[in-house]
Amino acid sequence: MSGNRLRNIVIVGGGTAGWMTAAAFSNVMGKHYNICLVESDEIATIGVGEATIPMIKDFNVALDLDENEFLRATQGTYKLGIEFVNWGQVGDSYIHGFGKIGQDLGPFACYQYWLKMHQAGEASDLENYSINTLAPRTSKFLRSEPEMAGSPLGDINNAFHFDASLYAKFLRGYSEKRGVVRTEGRIVQTVLREADGFIESVVLASGEKISGDFFIDCSGTRALLIGDALKRDYEDWSHWLPCDRAIAVPCESVTPLVPFTRSTAHSAGWQWRIPLQHRIGNGHVYSSRFMSQDEATSILLNNLDGKQLAEPRYIPFIPGRRKETWHKNCVAVGLSSGFFEPIESTNIHLIQAAIARVIRLFPNMGFQQADIDEYNAQTQFEYERIRDFIILHYKATQRDDSPFWNHCRNMDIPATLQHKIDLFSSNGRFFREGSELFGEVSWVQVMHGQGIRPQSYNPLVDLRSKEEIKMFLGNIESVIKKCVDVMPTHEDYIAQHCAASVPQVMASPSVR
Repeated sequence: MSGNRLRNIVIVGGGTAGWMTAAAFSNVMGKHYNICLVESDEIATIGVGEATIPMIKDFNVALDLDENEFLRATQGTYKLGIEFVNWGQVGDSYIHGFGKIGQDLGPFACYQYWLKMHQAGEASDLENYSINTLAPRTSKFLRSEPEMAGSPLGDINNAFHFDASLYAKFLRGYSEKRGVVRTEGRIVQTVLREADGFIESVVLASGEKISGDFFIDCSGTRALLIGDALKRDYEDWSHWLPCDRAIAVPCESVTPLVPFTRSTAHSAGWQWRIPLQHRIGNGHVYSSRFMSQDEATSILLNNLDGKQLAEPRYIPFIPGRRKETWHKNCVAVGLSSGFFEPIESTNIHLIQAAIARVIRLFPNMGFQQADIDEYNAQTQFEYERIRDFIILHYKATQRDDSPFWNHCRNMDIPATLQHKIDLFSSNGRFFREGSELFGEVSWVQVMHGQGIRPQSYNPLVDLRSKEEIKMFLGNIESVIKKCVDVMPTHEDYIAQHCAASVPQVMASPSVR
């Protein structure tokens, strides 16, 4: 090992961000580095981020986690996508599903052929052409069958719902087995080196001093290191993302156990519904400019599917990002680096992406500025492109039933988002830029689902006859339906493969 390598890594904060970081570092570095995680039992984590996107599977595989064991330990369920209710207009519903739409034909995606027939009134709903959007409608689930390449059963793509606090606990056990040392204590001071302003140590309320070479700030929205100590500015995006409050409350489970997250738009925000094995996670994200806390709480509690299990938790936030997420010898991971409302389940993914970037650009004691600049540039690009995708959900609406939706429909948007909307509105085209997170299938489903209708389609689609295209799409629709028909229910699949040891508490469906 080079004498220039750093040796002592200090992770400030536990929760999902801290223990994901500790687990990944301990897996990659083994015992060649000293990894210390400092957290305080006095400080509660937000812990409501229970929905993920499919890339979480890559993280779990990299740690060599057994999927069934992970789901049992976290009361987890499967997720095939997100249902959006009342977003384009009141009464609308569509699913943003993971995975592909149909099969490509020649150089063009299935969607382009579907668009031609849909505009002619000769194609059914877009959801019927993807197993990831059709299966959730009947609460069906099956893991992808890799040996069935070319079949819709090989195209199933899933993420997970899980209890974030149990996931952190699960990863804590994993990390400590691999040498991570947890220190209990509340940080009261961050000591900077006089010579260069680098972080030298953190001081606990007990007086204990924890020194390190490299600090990972997982302290959540408090941002103890990157914000309080290093004074890195925060860029506020509430001009485009007007929601700034969340209320979270669990309720009893009901049947059926659906394999998707539900996002229901209300008059000044939206409500999440995340089904776990032992409960349903619920929350109301809203704008305090357009709705009071009492009204937001009433809306949430009156729209629960089961019996309320706890008192509501109130979470204020500012949508946006830290302008520099790596500064000197400190990297912000998780909510200390920025906050997105959980409408597309991106916050846990951003933890995962940040960890991967840190590992790829891992420093030595020199902390070269070129590496730090590259990290910050990649992080900025990722955040801004996710920002655009989330803004799309608010901007692409025909709702005019409240001041909130009138504001969203008429607000200015970033030029990068306007370009995507314009390109899609002309001939249904989308091009992914660089490594941005969401690809064509995601953008197409949300834009179409919320009422953006292209004027036409790629004219080269007309080189195939209408009869050929009709047969092509009909075959896709028929095969997907047959596959869904033979799939087990989500509840039965979990019972067979990964049911938690604590029995799931089921209640009768609500009449609401």
